[in-house]
Amino acid sequence: MGLILKNKNLELQIDFPHENYSFSRFDWTGKIVSLKFKDFQFASIEDPNAKNQNLFGKGFYNEFGIDTALGFDETTIGGWFHKIGVGLLKKEDALYAFSKPYKTKPAEFKTSTSANQILISCISTLVSGYAYELRKEIRLQETGFTINYSLKNTGEKTIITDEYVHNFMALNNYHIGKNYRLNFPFALKPKLFRETLNTESAVCISKKGVIFNCSPNEQFFFSNLSGGKNVPAAWELLHLKTKIGIREKSSFQTSKINLWGWKHVISPELFFEIRIEPNETKEWARTYEVFEI
Repeated sequence: MGLILKNKNLELQIDFPHENYSFSRFDWTGKIVSLKFKDFQFASIEDPNAKNQNLFGKGFYNEFGIDTALGFDETTIGGWFHKIGVGLLKKEDALYAFSKPYKTKPAEFKTSTSANQILISCISTLVSGYAYELRKEIRLQETGFTINYSLKNTGEKTIITDEYVHNFMALNNYHIGKNYRLNFPFALKPKLFRETLNTESAVCISKKGVIFNCSPNEQFFFSNLSGGKNVPAAWELLHLKTKIGIREKSSFQTSKINLWGWKHVISPELFFEIRIEPNETKEWARTYEVFEI
């Protein structure tokens, strides 16, 4: 069942590293699978039609290096490369694909808990000159939670990657549609988006945010929402009928924001660019708040 952190307002359920999800994409440290506020559930799932849900994302899963994993390019076919927060993956062809089911050698994980927090460490071995120690603290707050990250480069080469939280969300499984509104703290300019997938025209983009004409039967996707500019790493999702909202505010600015969704889920993604020299450590944080409108 994992760990449940709970107070008078919130209940947060977190799976342990080797529990349930064990695929080669998302970070195994701090898999947040459920967030409840009073009678409202915010966590959704990636694919409701999947026979094995433990191969797909849910809740507030994060990932390092969606475009290319650490050390992939230097690794020969048949060798092993790092996926931060997971372990070593076996390289089978020349192109990295985040959705591919790679053979995995899990890293070493350590976990400690208290009444309102969990601390999980992921310790890698040295492979191809790369090694790291990831520490993630998830702390329950009165009206939300904070994820504190610490990534130390314990290897010989510079770590260059990025990290984001996929944020698989829907309020009480209500379909995405006219009752939802997604706001960003900057003006949206669709002409500057890199990719746009909106085949049903269900998604409407205005300068102030994202609204919906209808519930989308097909997946939608938009990339580079900031137009390549550095902007505050934040978003706010409102459900107008229930008058409940959730927001994320991070400790960094970002130039990469993506948005993915489907009928049952909406996922704003704030990317954090990472560059860490050997023996150095990078720290950052994401804070989530649940509120009534």
